[in-house]
Amino acid sequence: MLKDLGQLGDIAGVLKRAQEMQSKVEKARATLEEAEVAGESGAGLVKARVSGTKKLRSLEIDPSLLEPANREMVEDLVVAAVRDGFEKAEQLAKKQMADATGFPFDTGMP
Repeated sequence: MLKDLGQLGDIAGVLKRAQEMQSKVEKARATLEEAEVAGESGAGLVKARVSGTKKLRSLEIDPSLLEPANREMVEDLVVAAVRDGFEKAEQLAKKQMADATGFPFDTGMP
């Protein structure tokens, strides 16, 4: 019977560590929600600010690009800047979650 109590102590320890890890993951998620990264394209002519959870927060387009003849180029630059911001947010998320869990982390976000 005393042998079984030792196993309960092990389970309690595992549960406690799991709760601690869950708390760290929740804090990391909150940090990511507040975090912001900047994606750029066109040598900084287009900038996209993105949260650590891949929410586009703002988009800046240099006024020199805002001519009808530049429309297609501007569209391409916007896509590139947002993509760059999302990639940086993905890297930030992986780092935050790896720090929180102690394991390499794949966010599963495309």
